[in-house]
Amino acid sequence: MKKFLLFIILSFAFANAQFFYDRHGESRGAYKDSMEYAKLVELAQRFRGPILVKKPIEGVKPRKNLEKIPQDKIQRTFEVRRDSLRDELWLEVEKNEIVKICVDGPVVAWETSLNSNVFNDSCLVFTVPMFIGVEPIKVYLPESDSSHKINLAVGMKYLNFKNEKVLLGYNKYGPGSLRLDDDVEEDPERLISITGSYLVDKYPVTNCEIVQVLWDSIPATSSYKNPGYKKMHHSDWLSKKMNSIRNENCIAHDTVAKTVTLFQAMKYANARSVREGLIPYYRFSTSDKYEEQFLSKGRYIVGRWDFCGHDNKFILVSADETSDGYRLPYYDEWMMLARGGDKKNKAPWGSILAPLEEIQKFARFDNRFGMDETRLYFSEPVGQLLPNGYGLYDMFGLVEEHVLLENDIFPGNLGFPSVRKGGGLIYGHRSTGHTGNGAGFRLVRNIGNNVKWSEVKPETK
Repeated sequence: MKKFLLFIILSFAFANAQFFYDRHGESRGAYKDSMEYAKLVELAQRFRGPILVKKPIEGVKPRKNLEKIPQDKIQRTFEVRRDSLRDELWLEVEKNEIVKICVDGPVVAWETSLNSNVFNDSCLVFTVPMFIGVEPIKVYLPESDSSHKINLAVGMKYLNFKNEKVLLGYNKYGPGSLRLDDDVEEDPERLISITGSYLVDKYPVTNCEIVQVLWDSIPATSSYKNPGYKKMHHSDWLSKKMNSIRNENCIAHDTVAKTVTLFQAMKYANARSVREGLIPYYRFSTSDKYEEQFLSKGRYIVGRWDFCGHDNKFILVSADETSDGYRLPYYDEWMMLARGGDKKNKAPWGSILAPLEEIQKFARFDNRFGMDETRLYFSEPVGQLLPNGYGLYDMFGLVEEHVLLENDIFPGNLGFPSVRKGGGLIYGHRSTGHTGNGAGFRLVRNIGNNVKWSEVKPETK
């Protein structure tokens, strides 16, 4: 009996251990706690090259020896200077890419959970994860008693603004001026200075991401009675789930999710935060309200449109301002991101009166008309056209996106907590409000909650 218990204890410890490998991918041992820098140096000297420390992954049995990633499979190489590692370094990569990182000098050790192997004395080769998110890699250098962090921004852009002037708003209306679209609220253009660091999804969130991240939330049966609601909010998603494999690869250019509710988008944002050990941004609590409402900044009544029906049709959403997790962009943030740094044009392709062939370089519009059911559920791949100035794709044309309001500034929005941006709306939004029903979305993350906005006063002549 004692031997059996000892076997169980050892097996548990082994399953949670971190393994280390030499430069040839051969296993050289395991340990449970963090290894001191001096020990890593000793191992690197003993095995004549960098050590690869593999962090454990739940449910994945560690390999005795690592398989070499062929050099001809490498799709991207980053050359990293040692002085750039003084602060956290951000590198933008795509899902499932095979990437090589090289430091301009010898490396003592690399630490990661990725499928990887040591390429030479200063380079690591690895396969990028299959989901959007941040994956850290630690690198240990000679004559340094601490690790340096390299953050992989998977499917995202890292934008570091330092007193950058950006143009917000959409139009200027004055006495006698002509509105281009009566269905668009007035939003005067204004120049703002911004300082802060953002992670932004390069593409709208895809169907594969929704299904995989919210897998356990999609039930086998639905309590919806209305056939239309049941189809949009459950049957279609269940069909996607049934045709998927748990934890299968989500390709970079999967089809865009376009029938996601505001509530589902918030749940997805929280799930992505939890997956990375971040504090979820949205907190949910019961509500006795019977319609969507903007209450105050960060407090909303949202329709509880989920994969199955609920007795309480609406839910109170409160933002945790201390969170460093993922969230939907606020109105001004989306406007800034959509312009891509352009302070002159109305859209990435220039004038809103630009020829159609110029517009179609940046924006894909649905060429099928009518209200047939297939039109609602058919979606196209993300990232097929040109990005804007910030490297963001499909800000227009492909799908309208959920965007939250910080202030209830538009009377025509009827007090709703969100609007739809993008799609075929250019910078405007529908004046009749947005019920938080089916649309697309992308997420942002303000790193360290360090963003600061300030108005730029116009120059006086």
